[in-house]
Amino acid sequence: MASEQGMSGIDVMAMASELSTKLPLWVDKVYQFDTRTLAVRLNGGNKAKYQLIVEAGRRAHLVKDLPEPPKNPPQFAMLLRKYLSGGKVLAIRQHGLERILIFDIGKGSLTYHLIIELFDEGNVILADDTYTIIKPLWHHRFRDREVVPNVPYVLGGTDPTGSRENLAAALKNDGRDLVRALATGCMLGGMYAEYICRKTGIDKSAPAVSADPDAIFAAIQDLFSRVLHDRSPVISAKHCEPVDLGEGNDVQSFPTFSEALEAFFPLTKTEKKSAARPKIAKEDRIRLHQEAAVKKFDATIQKNGEIVNAIYENYAFIRQLITALDIASRQLSWQEIEKHLRDTVSDDAKKITAFYPGEAAVEVDIGRRVRIHVHESVEQNAGRYHDLIKKFKRKKAGALAAMATVHPKKKVQKRDFIPLKKQWYHRFRWFVTSDGVVVLGGRDASQNEELVKKYLAGGDLFVHADIHGASVVIVKGKTERMDEVAQFAASYSGAWRSGHGSADVYSALPAQVSKTPESGEYVSRGSFIVRGERTYYRDVPLAVGIGLMLEPQAAVIGGPPSAIRGRTAAYAELTPGQFEPNDVAKKVLRELKGKLTEEDGKALRGILNTERVAAFVPPGGSDIVGHHEG
Repeated sequence: MASEQGMSGIDVMAMASELSTKLPLWVDKVYQFDTRTLAVRLNGGNKAKYQLIVEAGRRAHLVKDLPEPPKNPPQFAMLLRKYLSGGKVLAIRQHGLERILIFDIGKGSLTYHLIIELFDEGNVILADDTYTIIKPLWHHRFRDREVVPNVPYVLGGTDPTGSRENLAAALKNDGRDLVRALATGCMLGGMYAEYICRKTGIDKSAPAVSADPDAIFAAIQDLFSRVLHDRSPVISAKHCEPVDLGEGNDVQSFPTFSEALEAFFPLTKTEKKSAARPKIAKEDRIRLHQEAAVKKFDATIQKNGEIVNAIYENYAFIRQLITALDIASRQLSWQEIEKHLRDTVSDDAKKITAFYPGEAAVEVDIGRRVRIHVHESVEQNAGRYHDLIKKFKRKKAGALAAMATVHPKKKVQKRDFIPLKKQWYHRFRWFVTSDGVVVLGGRDASQNEELVKKYLAGGDLFVHADIHGASVVIVKGKTERMDEVAQFAASYSGAWRSGHGSADVYSALPAQVSKTPESGEYVSRGSFIVRGERTYYRDVPLAVGIGLMLEPQAAVIGGPPSAIRGRTAAYAELTPGQFEPNDVAKKVLRELKGKLTEEDGKALRGILNTERVAAFVPPGGSDIVGHHEG
């Protein structure tokens, strides 16, 4: 039963079955429209063409037409094209009853797995034939699994509905009533759980342990048979179902489940841009937005209210958890705590689903997933959610007040930003010192080689961290801010990746730098020999600032915090830490966007994005230690 929030496990079963009837299929192209939405063009037999739309965490089905793809495909789409275009779809299947759709794709002698996650925030993962992850759309680290390159993709365990024995064991070990055990424990969802109870004539409030597993298993298998072989897709006001269970008369039938889902789901933002829509009067359009906002505020208020209730219903467990982790975090690192809890088999430890070391917090599953800060009391943690309830109640009151007024809104003055003109050195690492001197750094061995051979001139200065694996840094002129140059060289070096807080740096004149080795020596690509006396800068602290410059031109800039502080409207400061570059870039982006008005955010969309921010994040783990307004 699909809702606006997304597809259920039974919906995924129906879609896997429907798509399998189209085999054989071949992958043509992959497109990415935004951070969550992708599409795959598929070629079938007899010159048939299909378009699969994928909205991570929400839906995956065929559509008649795709939105207009971006002119420059994102990197993830290009990677999927590289591995999958021209490949043959060998199978399309679901894992158990989970909201996971898997495409097995053969290309040459290799087999790849394209894994589409439709639960929680969702993901799209490319894995090899051993289920080792090649690349996910989103990088995630959870308590019980990691979704990052070069680690195995972990599939769930036993399917409770897979056999009569599995179902009997699941019901026997479930302390809830029957309908909740079926809905949650067996992953059927609320509507299908109630249907099974009616079908078997068993009171839904009866304890699960007392229910007849044979009767329930037979009813479930009958339902699955209809979903797989006798679909009758319908949509109602709130749901889309692969089979008509006769729950209401006000439904609309469709020939295929994909067509029903396409009609049911609202358009994505990208699709809305491509679709021709009827004109709506401005006042009506504003009112529709306000009504949608009120619904969203109500949902948020309800969700946070349920979280507060869950915290107090599990007061003893939360208090015990806070006490234990508060003490442990003062004696052990969060990595040690996480490893210890991963190895623990207690039921309480299993409730911890994620760790947030930067916030000294954990996520626990107590019927709802709740973030608990371990240096705060139970009441303070509940207070965080109470504050959110108050905040959204105020927002709702403001929206209702606005709907009650008839006065037109004043136009917001739109600002024009001039993008920073592209310079030849922007493809390297770069920053401008506080006294206006350009400093360049190599991103890899090839760029290190290029900088020295092509761009190191007589009036420049060669700078390098005194550690293996560092950027070649060139100062294009004389500067009084060698402290900034040294910090730049130290931060974009192996010292950052190793988690050091500081590093030694040296400088030399261009004439001292050579690629010519002594007899019997070898100089690798990107490396150089420095002869003669060097000037050293000892214990240089590692730190990088990334900020948004608006005047005189708009751009994301980076470098030592002192160098960008006076040039940016807002910036974030990084030090070596544990969070991956891509995750850090996204977090910095959110921080910078949060400093802008809605209008400015729209105007800067082409300037302020993840790719521009990521260009200044050092390789290796990072922590955000502060964000400031310039």
